[in-house]
Amino acid sequence: MPLPLRFRPDTPLSDDELMHFCAANDALRVEREANGEILVMTPAGSKTSRMNSRLIRLLDEWAEADGRGLTFDSNGGFALPDGSMRAADAAWVALPRWKTLSDAEQSGYAPLCPDFVIELRSPSDGLSALQEKMQVWITNGAQLAWLVDPFEQTVVVYHPGQPPESHHRPSSVSGDGVMAGFELVLSRIWD
Repeated sequence: MPLPLRFRPDTPLSDDELMHFCAANDALRVEREANGEILVMTPAGSKTSRMNSRLIRLLDEWAEADGRGLTFDSNGGFALPDGSMRAADAAWVALPRWKTLSDAEQSGYAPLCPDFVIELRSPSDGLSALQEKMQVWITNGAQLAWLVDPFEQTVVVYHPGQPPESHHRPSSVSGDGVMAGFELVLSRIWD
């Protein structure tokens, strides 16, 4: 069957069951929709993986120097308030919010929405599906979200309660609010 593949189990998978399913299928990327539907995707291609590693590295270097939060890569799933489980290509959570979680909650799908997320469009990503995912992040509590599209060389910025702002071929994009001080220089991603 072609990927991405969507299916709905007869009984919705709990977070623990979903984690076991993901472990048994570790070559795939898996997310859960709020309605219990499972979305199975292929891993990103090598070029996208390289761009994503740059995103993660740049965000993590900034977060470490800044000290106000922690960075997560695309392997870190979050159990969102709407019941879905999502994994962003890059995410950041404010340290005080992270510290309220138990060790068990930190070890599983953390039951919170990241404060900031970046999604990087890959060749297998449909743009409308990614736009919907960005709205899921914002609806569930993300304070800032960036959709980075290397094919169109655009960055779409999402804030709660505001329409998305599209920036075509920006040289950089700067964080605000919880991400004040973070700047992503796009030439470091596109090249």
